Amino acid sequence: MFDDLRFPVLVAPMAGGPSTPELIAAVVEAGGSGFLGAGYLKAGALETQIARTRELTGGPFGVNLFVPGPPPEESTVDESGRLSAYLPRIEAEARRYGAEPGEPRWDDDDYPAKLDLVVAQRVPLVSFTFGLPSAEDVTRLHEAGSKVIATVTGPGEAAQAAEVGADALCVQGFEAGGHRGLFTDDPADPAGGEVYGLLSALRLAAAETDLPLIAAGGLVHGADVAAVLVAGADAAQLGTAFLRADEAGTQPVHRQALADAGRATAFTRAFSGRPARGLVNRFSREHSAAAPSAYPQVHYLTKPVRAAAGAAGDPEGPNLWAGQTYALAPSGPAAEIFENLRAEATAAMDRAARRLR
Repeated sequence: MFDDLRFPVLVAPMAGGPSTPELIAAVVEAGGSGFLGAGYLKAGALETQIARTRELTGGPFGVNLFVPGPPPEESTVDESGRLSAYLPRIEAEARRYGAEPGEPRWDDDDYPAKLDLVVAQRVPLVSFTFGLPSAEDVTRLHEAGSKVIATVTGPGEAAQAAEVGADALCVQGFEAGGHRGLFTDDPADPAGGEVYGLLSALRLAAAETDLPLIAAGGLVHGADVAAVLVAGADAAQLGTAFLRADEAGTQPVHRQALADAGRATAFTRAFSGRPARGLVNRFSREHSAAAPSAYPQVHYLTKPVRAAAGAAGDPEGPNLWAGQTYALAPSGPAAEIFENLRAEATAAMDRAARRLR
């Protein structure tokens, strides 16, 4: 599935701004591929990004869609109560930054319209996070010539993805930055459910299905890429490694916090209502324990506050998504980062071969 790539590295879909057409195109032109992060975008905005990416490269790239969860009437009473109790906390945060809290609403992230769009646009790779497309939608995508990739975090999800007809699995280890790709979020668990390290998740997914595997989670060096390829992955997906790329749309306050490299990372629901790994800051320390499992309601509630904190240059207020190895991630032009990863992977493979003789 990725045999035509010069080096099987994919830029992860980083919704909310970092995954720009310029970033994806730069890596495609260098010999890899990547995904536009369609989460939070309306279909019209996604169409513009697809068009811009195609202006910049003729190579294959992908789009990632968030699968919407159940509407509020299907949520638990306990989590609805926790959401109500969370409101005063965010109102206080809003006052701190001279902002207004957002409306804690549920929506479907414009999912049907965006699915129609990627079918019409015949996007080569379409990946899904937070769940699975229906078997009927998989058929539509296949008829349009698209390959369907499901993001999974464990063997049970891998088996479900195979059943609906996915062409490949993106296997996400707990080391990954940003949201966990869990199909369901267990409110009683800070991580949302059982966690697997990337190598364990790869091995268990391979035992469930013979689908091609894309490894994701904590990969920032070429030796990491080499390791997952040896472990059975067909490609590696890297997000944090490209957050400080020149072409990435990462906000300045986020870039600086990554460069400072002085913070731990942890899972939190405080910013969005779903478990996500980011740099620990005041907001996550003060609100993680109280945050409900209510996505996207919490995302919309905190969005204006996060934006105001970022505009003020305060790293203690916004979400600063990052994988566990973020302190080792590079900066510079995306093509240069890609080439360095390739050289490092080649050297790591050579070193391993010598050790195995």
